[in-house]
Amino acid sequence: MVNLSDGEWKIMNRLWECEGTITELKNALQAETGWDKHIIITMLSRMEKKGAVAHREGGRAKVFYPLVTRKEVSMQETRGFLQKIYRGSLGMMVNAMVEDQALTEEDIRELSAILEQAKRQRGENTK
Repeated sequence: MVNLSDGEWKIMNRLWECEGTITELKNALQAETGWDKHIIITMLSRMEKKGAVAHREGGRAKVFYPLVTRKEVSMQETRGFLQKIYRGSLGMMVNAMVEDQALTEEDIRELSAILEQAKRQRGENTK
């Protein structure tokens, strides 16, 4: 189980797009974060200990790459969020969004389509 901080998510999002060296990551994230190479090194070291990334020697510099997929980490984070905030209830979360009027018509159509697909898949799995 890999838990990522907000900063680690920034690095992972970049690595899911393209493997990279410390310098490449610094350059890619510089404008958004202002991080220097020492911050990147510290974060990558922490992420290696967590099992989120690894590196291989790539000539003059280490090349870092993800060990977990975006989908794996996203699902884990989503479950953790639901459990922590809504006691595991997706219904409570959606209800909170409805009460806050945070759902657009497009959001509602998308949710309806997702629920219809889930019904179809559930029906196929019970046959």
